[in-house]
Amino acid sequence: MVVVAAFYRFSNFPSYAEYQAPLAKLGCSSGVKGTILLAREGVNGTVAGERSGVEAVLAALRAIPGFAALEHKESEAVRPPFRRLKVRLKKEIVTMGIDVDVANDVGDYVEPEHWDALIKDPDVLVVDARNAYEVAIGSFDGAVNPETDAFGELPGRLDRLAAASGKKKIAMFCTGGIRCEKATAYARRSGFDDVYHLKGGILKYLEQVEEGEEGEGAWRGQCYVFDERVSVGYGLKPGDYAMCHACGWPVSPADMRREEFEEGASCHRCVNAYSDADRERFRERHRQFLRRVAGAADDREGNE
Repeated sequence: MVVVAAFYRFSNFPSYAEYQAPLAKLGCSSGVKGTILLAREGVNGTVAGERSGVEAVLAALRAIPGFAALEHKESEAVRPPFRRLKVRLKKEIVTMGIDVDVANDVGDYVEPEHWDALIKDPDVLVVDARNAYEVAIGSFDGAVNPETDAFGELPGRLDRLAAASGKKKIAMFCTGGIRCEKATAYARRSGFDDVYHLKGGILKYLEQVEEGEEGEGAWRGQCYVFDERVSVGYGLKPGDYAMCHACGWPVSPADMRREEFEEGASCHRCVNAYSDADRERFRERHRQFLRRVAGAADDREGNE
């Protein structure tokens, strides 16, 4: 099995560019693949590989001043979910486009085991801080979907929600905690007095909270993840969604049985959104992907 580790931490990091090359060298020598983002506001990433390699990268990150308390969420995959390692320098580790002081103005953390009780409070506005294509396959009971296509749209949605709801308490959540953590710093500007967010995000909730025989957990559906697994459920077990490689939306087993679905080229959401030339380009890209997968399988077989 492949170990998958997702992590982030907000911390003042003025020397972030100095760590790009050393982290890339360490990751490559350890056989780790994935993406690590470095910015003045902190670090963010997901990496995968053998346990020893993943732990070496995490140890290097925690050795950086200000990141000793960096936490990670761990899961497993049958095959490597990433093709290469990228260590990138960014203006923000998650792009909002608005300057906020996350390290000093974040909302109150709520542990996963206390989350269900909080969001049942009728005085709390519960907001899903993810994008529409993620919300489409699962969310918490009663959560508001801001219907965003990008995280940078969320501040404007929060301003309108604050004015329309009349509530002074807000609880936000996202996949791993990073987007809602940054959004809580902005929510204080929008007029909310009490601001909460799910510590560790949906992934930590699904890891720690049991669904139960009667479905006691407030989560419904599956959680979109940004790798080849596409979705996970309770216990972080891989879900049954695939991805349309034309438009990027998740597709369910039922969606894949629709006549509009062509693997690598179209789904019912985008079948009329692209030209014939675009569609043929998608098909060729998919053929190249299948050839790479077949080549990798042949390499593994030859090494066994």
